[in-house]
Amino acid sequence: MPTDREKLLKGFRRLLITVFLMFTGPVVLYQAFKNQDHPWYIPVLIIGAILALGAMAMGFWGIKTLVDAFFAKPKSKS
Repeated sequence: MPTDREKLLKGFRRLLITVFLMFTGPVVLYQAFKNQDHPWYIPVLIIGAILALGAMAMGFWGIKTLVDAFFAKPKSKS
């Protein structure tokens, strides 16, 4: 059973985005909690939460794409 290279590369790209989000989300959240008296506290907190949730979603999505690339049935050429 051949591996779908296009899906495999797409899965690795999504996992690279996940790694980026895994670092930026907590850093933004930390900065928000460190500056609770600042007027931008709530918007920065919301952005950090979105980045953290995005990291989790992209992680699941990337792993699913990799699994599909390895184990999905090949497309018929008709």
